[in-house]
Amino acid sequence: MERANDSAFSGFILLGFSNQPQLETALFAVILIIYSLSCLGNGAIMLLSTMDPHLHSPMYFFLSNLSFMDLCLTTCTVPQTLANFKGKDKTITYGGCVAQLFIALGLGGVECVLLSVMAYDRYVAVCRPLHYMVIVHPQLCLQLVVTAWLTGFGNSVVQTALTMTLPLCGKNQVDHFFCEVPVMLKLACTNTSVNEAELFAVSVFFLVVPLSLILVSYGHITRAVLKIKSAQGRQKAFGTCGSHLMVVIIFFGTLISMYLQPPSSYSQDVNKSIALFYTLVTPLLNPLIYTLRNKEVKGALRRQMRRILDLRQG
Repeated sequence: MERANDSAFSGFILLGFSNQPQLETALFAVILIIYSLSCLGNGAIMLLSTMDPHLHSPMYFFLSNLSFMDLCLTTCTVPQTLANFKGKDKTITYGGCVAQLFIALGLGGVECVLLSVMAYDRYVAVCRPLHYMVIVHPQLCLQLVVTAWLTGFGNSVVQTALTMTLPLCGKNQVDHFFCEVPVMLKLACTNTSVNEAELFAVSVFFLVVPLSLILVSYGHITRAVLKIKSAQGRQKAFGTCGSHLMVVIIFFGTLISMYLQPPSSYSQDVNKSIALFYTLVTPLLNPLIYTLRNKEVKGALRRQMRRILDLRQG
């Protein structure tokens, strides 16, 4: 990669919202609170899914992977953002930018595939309940999760290499709060139309294809649920699947609005707001949406709390 003309090139400057210092001060407190709650919520789901035998099922295996992925995604971007918002030094090293780009891009791809896997899990649970444990067996669950991680990070290797080998000609000011592909393409001092076309094709594969599979799955689920005679049964089925669908709409909606259009078609402030949403708000909403009305998770939490109290009293 052709770095800055100065041989002492030390990295990139993440501008963030530096033109609005008061906004950065307010965002620092908000982001810190959301990040703390996100770590707490996703960490709790991972612990409960591991410790409570009642949650040793495919659904919670996938959910714990989603929580782990969300925890990694926020940790990849938020600490650097908080440091930049709070201090005057807004630089990130070249290696740090590459690592951030690689990890964030890989985790985003993993979540796209994982959400479609979870939709398939719900489809089998609702449409073929008697064969659920036979179809979605532990080996298949592990294979699907491994495929999600390999696919996401396999793509990230290619995208990171293509993006970070573009010549910069001295440009090192990133008009964002973390390193990601669209904004890094804007720094290049060469024609990036091939990169943009390739990014669009990959985005279709990771966004449109999984979303289409999810919608097909939920079409079958809706048809099956409507056949249930019991109103309580319909409500339970819709409640279980509705939480997943809400996560899907929020996650895919934000990413599609950013990646499936030319970088020049929206303002950078809008881009930053969208990126802030899917890297910070979505990971917080996942544990809330999945657990807020989930009796199994609430029961597991109560059992673990009683266990801790019994150990202390004993």
